[in-house]
Amino acid sequence: MENEPVPLIAVLISGRGSNLRALVEAKLPARIAIVVSNRAGAAGLEIARDAGIETRVIPHGAFASREDFERALVEALREKGVTLVCLAGFMRRLSPVFCDAFPRAILNIHPSLLPAFPGLHAQQQAIDYGVRISGVTVHLGTPELDAGPIVLQAAVPVAPDDTAETLGARILIEEHRLFPEAVRRILAGGWRVEGRRIVWLGGSR
Repeated sequence: MENEPVPLIAVLISGRGSNLRALVEAKLPARIAIVVSNRAGAAGLEIARDAGIETRVIPHGAFASREDFERALVEALREKGVTLVCLAGFMRRLSPVFCDAFPRAILNIHPSLLPAFPGLHAQQQAIDYGVRISGVTVHLGTPELDAGPIVLQAAVPVAPDDTAETLGARILIEEHRLFPEAVRRILAGGWRVEGRRIVWLGGSR
């Protein structure tokens, strides 16, 4: 509908913001209303400012607890009317305080084929384990580490001579493709969560 309001997205970052850039450059059926970083020096803040997107720095170290930090985050996002939150290299685990404020409306991206290799240094974990295939996963954010229902995945072969850096560079290409697509699919609706699974209505995946 012509007069239908455009969904508003928040993007949370901690660093360089390459996935933020992919979201900014994608033709999403939504508007990025705010970019929030927990680190003042995050390079991704400049990407947002150059795109004319409002930014805020909310340093986690300024709060007595993780929950207090997350309450400040929730307040900032609610002020903007955000309905979907994208974690684009946001290096903080989120508690129920945040996740309950945006139920089934948080997307996180991780550089492995979850449930394999959750947490930090996933690329090195894959190499150390000797797998032939790694990849990228976009999933719904939950308080459990990298454990939410999977929205989309893409496989990336692991070469015999790969390092964490070379494998990570190829995975990043897929991240930049997959994250905007996951946002589109979630915003389009036509899905539900059954247990751990996302079920796409009408048979789409």
